[in-house]
Amino acid sequence: MDKKRIILAVTGASGAPYAAELAGELGHRDDIELHLVISAAARRVMALESDDAPGTLEAMAHAVHHPDDIAAPPASGSWRHQGMIICPCSMATLAAVATGVGDSLIHRAADVTLKERRRLVLVTRETPLSAIHLQNMLAADRAGAVVMPASPGFYHRPQTIKDLTAHLAGRVLDQLDIPHALHARWGE
Repeated sequence: MDKKRIILAVTGASGAPYAAELAGELGHRDDIELHLVISAAARRVMALESDDAPGTLEAMAHAVHHPDDIAAPPASGSWRHQGMIICPCSMATLAAVATGVGDSLIHRAADVTLKERRRLVLVTRETPLSAIHLQNMLAADRAGAVVMPASPGFYHRPQTIKDLTAHLAGRVLDQLDIPHALHARWGE
């Protein structure tokens, strides 16, 4: 079986537990080759809001790329992959994606993902949203990205934070057609 190559980029918005949940699910699967990029701002935020250090996420990945390495494989359209997730996606990263600014590996890889018509999921994490944020979300959507705010559901009756992060991670994986057992589906 060929492995699905997935890029997980982590930026400086609040939401490190969501990234940890995704890395944990993707990194332990035999059918996935996980490529990870963690921004400098994400490293700072992770230290503030999570017991998961960047090294924990890096240990789950098959490859870790430095966010300043714009010559890394994910920066090229000829490097094939089956999708990219930016989780959490800061509003600065959303703006870069929406406007095609490629000044980091995360931004460049997202731009390449869109131009090659591959799946890009932006798990935005901010509230309230300004008109600028909303315009950038619309621009990213029109360019082909899936804008998926980290808005937890409650129909599955979560009891823990892990229940909430697993539910959102499962919804993200649904966008990339990756089977999982992270959450119950409505009506099932």
